[in-house]
This record gives sequence, structure tokens and C-alpha cells, in this order.
Amino acid sequence: MRPLNTRVISAIFAGAMALGLAAPAKADGKLTVYTYESFAAEWGPGPKVKDAFEKQCSCTVDFIAVTDGVALLNRLKLEGASTKADVVLGLDTNLTFEAAETGLFAPHGIDTGAVSIPGGYKDDLFVPYDYGYFAVVYDTEKLKNPPSSLKDLIEGDPKQKIAIEDPRTSTPGLGLLLWVKSVYGDKAGEAWSKLKDRVLTVTPGWSEAYGLFTKGEAPLVLSYTTSPAYHQIAEKTERYKAASFKEGHYLQIEVAGQTVNGAKNPLSAQFLTFMTSPAFQDTIPENNWMFPAAKTGTPLNPAFETLVKPAKTLIFPSEEVAKNRKAWIDEWLAAMSL
Repeated sequence: MRPLNTRVISAIFAGAMALGLAAPAKADGKLTVYTYESFAAEWGPGPKVKDAFEKQCSCTVDFIAVTDGVALLNRLKLEGASTKADVVLGLDTNLTFEAAETGLFAPHGIDTGAVSIPGGYKDDLFVPYDYGYFAVVYDTEKLKNPPSSLKDLIEGDPKQKIAIEDPRTSTPGLGLLLWVKSVYGDKAGEAWSKLKDRVLTVTPGWSEAYGLFTKGEAPLVLSYTTSPAYHQIAEKTERYKAASFKEGHYLQIEVAGQTVNGAKNPLSAQFLTFMTSPAFQDTIPENNWMFPAAKTGTPLNPAFETLVKPAKTLIFPSEEVAKNRKAWIDEWLAAMSL
């Protein structure tokens, strides 16, 4: 947007006052961003994103975090039109159709030409900021023969436990639900019934499950193909690896969008534009441990080249997930409670 000169501004303001109209809404100098816990954590990208954007906008960024991505949508539905969120960051494409149906999101109106996602992605409401593939990560010191397929995982030794996340609150948990459904279809319930004896616990979000895994409570955890990069780069160890599954891996694309209320705050669109810039994208690989959705200012660490490369990408259309999510979760609940 081109800046107006002072004479034009004065004329507009005088005209508005003469008509008894209010001046155009201005940013209050604060941007409220709803996100998930691991993004906002001190070790996540949140603090670096906050610092970089505040220097650019001369404003204050306030992150409000909930357990995980599905919990974000649940909270937004509860708050409705009264939500204080300007931007919601942490939904994924499994949830975007359902989120759009709430009527709580406004078109972003920004140029997303810098975004590059496997298979392509374009949406009027949501802007991608990273992507990754779900994977079963295992401890090589406790498991010498990891599963090489979902079938191996489901029919494997129940003494070798896995920590998973709840699909009702967590996007990784929902991702595993959809992964199983995409491979097993109508027999997904049977697959869950076989897997349940191998499940150590079901956690509300990713952080809890991965924490149990690294504490040695289980040799397996539902996470991402990118998770081992953290251990290689930050801890200088190759102890933890992702298992490559023959059927393929389910793709997650994480997105952010501005709410209808947030669209009144110019900082919302500014933040979404910033999100596709190197200043934001540079925080993703080694803080959120995902692949960046746009160009970074620095090359990826070579550790990312050593990661599992899925033989096949699995993903459901968002509309199909929205149509079936409740029924598929009910199927999961019924199987896991037997």
C-alpha cells in the first residue's frame, strides 16, 4: 500500500469529521496470536519469531498457547465471534475446511507466491508456514528391529510400547488416525483394536508424548521424520531414528490465518506476510523441526538430508476429513476402549 501524503490525510480526516464519521481503525500496537505449546515454548520458534516481528512492526506480539493444534480449533469454536485472537497459527490442512466453516476467519489477501509445498497449496484463508511427514520414531538402544510398515507396527510385539497423541486434541494424533484410515480404510477399527495393547498411553499433545519417549518410558513414539534431526544437531547423537514405512507417510501442512476480528488489525496481514519471509522461515527447521514452507535465508543443515524420504505421500482432502472426523474418532474410541 502506498503511503498517502499529509494533504490527502488531512482532507480525508476533515471530511470524516464533517460527516460525523469515525476515523479509520488503527492497529492498537498489539498482535494476539493463538498457537500450540511447543511453538510458543522457550525452545520453540515463538520467542525468535516474536523478537524478529516486533523489531519490524514496532508492536507487541502476545502468544496464547494451548496444548496442540486440534485444541486450537476447539478453543476458537468455544469463543466464537468474541475471540481475542488476531491470528491463529498451528492448524493444519486436515482442519482448514472445518475451520473455514466456522465463519471466524477472514481472507488474508496477501501474496503467497513465496510458498512452496509438496503437491502445491493455495488458499484464500490460510497461509502455510511449514510441513512435515508423520513417522514412528524409535530408540535404537532399545529397539534393534523397528517396524518397517504400519502392518509391522500394528501386529508387532505388544511389549514394545508406543506413546501416541489424542486425535481429539492433537494434530499429530489426528494425523496418525488419518494415516491408519488411509491405509486400512474400512478395516481401520480392526487395526486399532490390534494396536491398542501396544499403546503405552495417549497424551493430549505432542510435547507430552515425546517427553515420555526421551525419558525412556517407551521405545516408540508418534512424531515426524524430521525429529531425528534435532537429536543429530542439538545433541550430537544418532540414537533416535524414524522408521520408514512401506505404505508411505502422512503429510502435515501447518497453516495460520487471521480471524474476522483480527482482520481489523493491520498487524495481522503484516504478520502473515512476514511468515513467508526468510526472517520467519529461518526459525522453522531448527526450532520447530519441520521443513520450511518458503525460502530461508540460510541453507538447511546437512542433517536434514539424512532423514527418511517417504516412498509415497498420503493425505486426505480437508473437506473429506471435516465430513468424517467425528465418525473416525468414534471408531478409534470404540476400538481403543474394548
